[in-house]
Amino acid sequence: MFNPYLDAALVIWLYVTIWFVIAMIKKDNSIVDIAWGLGFVVVAWWQYFNFPHEHSTLLTIMVTLWGVRLGVYLFFRNWSEGEDWRYKQMRENWEGSFILNSYFKIFILQGSLMFIISLVLIQQPIETASNLSIISYLGMAIFTIGFLWESIADFQLKQFKSKPENKGKFMQSGLWKYSRHPNYFGEMLVWWGIYIFTISYGTWYLFIISPVMITFLLLKVSGIPFLQKKQSKSSKYAAYIEAVPNAILPKFW
Repeated sequence: MFNPYLDAALVIWLYVTIWFVIAMIKKDNSIVDIAWGLGFVVVAWWQYFNFPHEHSTLLTIMVTLWGVRLGVYLFFRNWSEGEDWRYKQMRENWEGSFILNSYFKIFILQGSLMFIISLVLIQQPIETASNLSIISYLGMAIFTIGFLWESIADFQLKQFKSKPENKGKFMQSGLWKYSRHPNYFGEMLVWWGIYIFTISYGTWYLFIISPVMITFLLLKVSGIPFLQKKQSKSSKYAAYIEAVPNAILPKFW
C-alpha cells in the first residue's frame, strides 16, 4: 500500500545518498546546496505521480519552478568554485571519519530537514478541497511574489559581483537597497505561499511546520547568521548596516 510519508522519506534518503557519493568523488560537500532545491522537485513529482489531483498539479508546477531555478542558479555559481567556506569550516571542526561526518552531519541532516519541509507537499487534499478557493489563489499570489523577488535579487547580485570594481563592496542597489537579504525574503514568501495554497487540505495546523522551519533556518541557522559572521569582518560592514538597516523585511521609505 502506498504510504506517502514513508515513500517520501525513502526517496529523499536515496536522493541525498546519491549526492553524497558525487560529493565524495568531487571532494566538495558544498554541492549539497545544489541538491537542496532539486530535492523538493523530486518529492513533488513523486507525490504527483502517486496522487494526481488539480491541487497537486499546481503545487508540483510551483515547486518545480522554484527548485529548478534555484538548483540551476547554484550549479552555475558554485560547481567550478571549489568547496564553499562554510563547509570548509565545518570540516576543520570535525573529529573522526571525514566520510561519516559528511554523510550524517551534512547529507542526512539536509535530507531530514528536507523531509520536514516537504510535509506540506506530501499531504493529500481532502474531498472538500477539490476546487480552488480564494485561499488557494492567495497562496499562489504570495508564491509568485516570492519567486520573482528571489529570482530578481539573485540575478542582480550576480551582475553586481561580476564587475571587478565591486569586489569587497556590499550591494545597495536594486532590491538590495530595501533589505540586506532580499533573496531570503523571497524564499520565505515562496514557502509561506505554498503553505497557504494547501490550507484547504484541512491539516494546516500540522503542516505549518514547513514554512516555520524554512523561516527558522534562514533567520537563525544556515542563512543570515553565517553571512553576517562573514560580512562583519569587513571594515565597511557598520556603514552597510546603517545604509540598509533591515535584514529581511524590505523598507521602502
